[in-house]
Amino acid sequence: MFIGHFAVAFAAKKAAPRVSLGTLVLAAVFLDAVWPVLVLLGVERFRIVPGFTAINPFDFTYYPWSHSLLMTLVWAVAFALVYFAASRDRGGAVWVAIVVASHWLLDFVGHRPDMPLYPGGGEKLGLGLWQSIPATFAVEGVMFAAGIALYVEATRSTDRIGSIAWWAFVVLLLALYIPGPWASRPPSESAVAVFGIIALLIFGPWAYWIDRHREPVA
Repeated sequence: MFIGHFAVAFAAKKAAPRVSLGTLVLAAVFLDAVWPVLVLLGVERFRIVPGFTAINPFDFTYYPWSHSLLMTLVWAVAFALVYFAASRDRGGAVWVAIVVASHWLLDFVGHRPDMPLYPGGGEKLGLGLWQSIPATFAVEGVMFAAGIALYVEATRSTDRIGSIAWWAFVVLLLALYIPGPWASRPPSESAVAVFGIIALLIFGPWAYWIDRHREPVA
């Protein structure tokens, strides 16, 4: 999943209006923020195998600390506790945890059976949506459209920046998604990890910027 994770962040704003869109975006992609760091440190591993799936060439051989079900729950609770300590927003903290945990569920749908249940466990799960480009586009497209609709319904722009920055964010996500990672072979595993970190360093602050120029609809 890619835009599907962002769709969850957008939709969650309606349920948790006090939580910044930036926090929700970071929560939705948090596992993918942990993963490239662990890859660069040599803790987790993946291979680039052209044609491995229809959507991307990534064979996730070992990533239990970022993407196992158990560690996802640990990361979700940790993220929520940090948010609650900073905001004292109990309801928001619950939704932040749900958004973090949603990442595993969406990846379970998209990935081949490579999603571990816990570090050291042998069983791996995955429904393999990524084996079909049309099915992936359909599922993520519907999710993305619904997320946008819910976010627009839940917030309104307070100035022109709130509108322009929001729609530019949406357009950039689509521009990155439509050609897809299948368009060309990445130069190396390290390059994929570095690009992932750079992308998150852009999308996170951008989402916080959007939130400062939009407000919840009463």
